[in-house]
Amino acid sequence: MNRVATFGNYQSALMHLMAAQSRGEEAQNKVNTKKNATDLVGFGRGSETISAMKSSQTRIQGFIDTAKTVADRLTTQDLAMDRVADAATAARLAIANAIAAGRLDGLMSELESQFQIAQDGLNVKHQGKYLFSGGSVDQRSVEVADLSALTALPATADAFKNDQLKQTSWLDETVTMETGFLASDIGQGLFDVFRDVQAFHQATPLTGQLTDAQRAFLTAQMNRFEAAAKGIVEIQAQNGAKQNRVETLIESQETRKISIDTILSGKTDANMAQAVTELEMAQIALQASAQVVSQLRQVSLLDYLR
Repeated sequence: MNRVATFGNYQSALMHLMAAQSRGEEAQNKVNTKKNATDLVGFGRGSETISAMKSSQTRIQGFIDTAKTVADRLTTQDLAMDRVADAATAARLAIANAIAAGRLDGLMSELESQFQIAQDGLNVKHQGKYLFSGGSVDQRSVEVADLSALTALPATADAFKNDQLKQTSWLDETVTMETGFLASDIGQGLFDVFRDVQAFHQATPLTGQLTDAQRAFLTAQMNRFEAAAKGIVEIQAQNGAKQNRVETLIESQETRKISIDTILSGKTDANMAQAVTELEMAQIALQASAQVVSQLRQVSLLDYLR
């Protein structure tokens, strides 16, 4: 006599069905995410290594992002310094042209214009913050209406509103760099010349025919404008050296990140051909298990009693 055990058969078939569903879900996740697992638990013993590599990956990316921001800042600083240096050079040229022409008509207007250009360069912003104000990033670096206002100040230094805190950036585990410059360091020498010319003009107006006294004075100021321009260019060169250093660090960090990305990919990325094969096999097993369950529903004790 054959013994019928419907419950046992159902239980066995259902367990196979659930196992096939689980394998199918796992294979489907691999295909969808292209990863061997969606969390660290799924990587088993390799989870600690993967976690450490992901931390390194995040840290290096943070350094890259910081360095790129610093590079942008240094580029903006270079352009601003270039503008201030050009103002000094243009002021010298204006005096040279006036001396060559023997007349001073329009000289002070041109110097006033170049003073405003220099002031605008020192008040340049980057990401909404004043570049050369030190720690006082919300305060304009220079606050002077015109040359007359500059001359009215007790000293040229009073025109500058920056503090003495220069920005420092952390660019690597072992590299910090002072990347900020101060408006007073860049522009005070130039502003001293502008102030002295304006003071002379107020005492002896620089207009009309050039006199010998005016020629001697302006020749000296022309040399001072040239020296001020050279001083600004020297500071600009320091900024350029920092730009080169930052670019080198970015290249180094990106190389490190590519290396870690490659190693991490080898540990976490799924073999897509294998994953697709596993998915197809799981689907076949699922269909087979479902068919067995369906057949068990059709088994009846009456079949044995006939």
